[in-house]
Amino acid sequence: MYKELSKITMPVIFNEPLSFLQRLTEYMEHTYLIHKASSLSSTTERMQCVAAFAVSAVASQWERTGKPFNPLLGETYELIRDDLGFRLLSEQVSHHPPISAFYAEGLNNDFVFHGSIYPKLKFWGKSVEAEPKGTMTLELLEHNEAYTWTNPTCCVHNIIVGKLWIEQYGNVEITNHKTGEKCVLSFKPCGLFGKELHKVEGYIQDKSKKKLCALYGKWTECLYSVDPATFEAYKKNDKKNAEEKKSGKQVGNTEEPDEMPLPDSESVYVIPGSILLWKITPRPPNSAQMYNFTSFAMALNELDKEMESVIPKTDCRLRPDIRAMENGEIDLASEEKKRLEEKQRTARKNRSKSEEDWKTRWFHQGPNPYTGTQDWLYSGNYWDRNYFNLPDIY
Repeated sequence: MYKELSKITMPVIFNEPLSFLQRLTEYMEHTYLIHKASSLSSTTERMQCVAAFAVSAVASQWERTGKPFNPLLGETYELIRDDLGFRLLSEQVSHHPPISAFYAEGLNNDFVFHGSIYPKLKFWGKSVEAEPKGTMTLELLEHNEAYTWTNPTCCVHNIIVGKLWIEQYGNVEITNHKTGEKCVLSFKPCGLFGKELHKVEGYIQDKSKKKLCALYGKWTECLYSVDPATFEAYKKNDKKNAEEKKSGKQVGNTEEPDEMPLPDSESVYVIPGSILLWKITPRPPNSAQMYNFTSFAMALNELDKEMESVIPKTDCRLRPDIRAMENGEIDLASEEKKRLEEKQRTARKNRSKSEEDWKTRWFHQGPNPYTGTQDWLYSGNYWDRNYFNLPDIY
């Protein structure tokens, strides 16, 4: 039995001072992997980089136990990073269910990355599980290639008592729609003795399912690629050693572990002959006092005068409750959050009285061009900076 959480008002003390639209933008931290994929001539090597990008995109979740603020309907967020070579726009396109749509593009017209996410939350007694429903689509324009995948499930443990800890699990299948190649990655649940905590492994295979290479690592740390035969020999040997060790131990119970298991050894054993595809950027020294933010996350809510003069009034940098929380004014943040949620409810009631439908501004619903599934597609014109008739949401 689980409860649907999206309708419960949570106290601001459980939040981190970012909107979910900003949190989404953290997918882009390792954009260099997309640029690198574009520069490679082999389709398998490109897929390795795309897989590394897909894993790196969820790496910032590690130890991020603060809940991002739920975006208000019509809220937007933009980010331009000349140094990383992209710009991104996102919009909250639906409130029940909560759906966030985003569209990012390379500043040199080398890629487009877009998707929509409905984080379906389930409450299982001691833990909350967030299943990010929605398709990620990456287009490498120079190669006329499109890749699609869905993200793993994220689970926060010990939400009632004890230290909160996070794991991600489930299968992520990345498809290259031009060649039919697939990368199937398994994000492992931590298992009883924590042996599998944070582990990711899988294969790239061609359209006849022949394994072209193996990938392994941890989503909190790194990803390597190696020849499939070498990988399988290593796994076999590892299993044999584990069984010899196990025969000397009794088997424990299968309940979910209360304490976060300590990873066997902090880092990944590198199989000889492996190639490093991605390594995480270490977090800044003050991260633990800053909601475990990465350096990238710390910059997401920055606002200067110049920016303020061009961004639309729906941008979450202008959202008062998040700004108050960032400034350490917790009571004000709490009052503002209540006021904004109330304002949103009133607006919804007024719309239903006058029978007018909410119109999204920068995205429209339509089929994903590659998978055919229902998606939110960018309508264009945001960067023209011509903003009028925007909703008054703050």
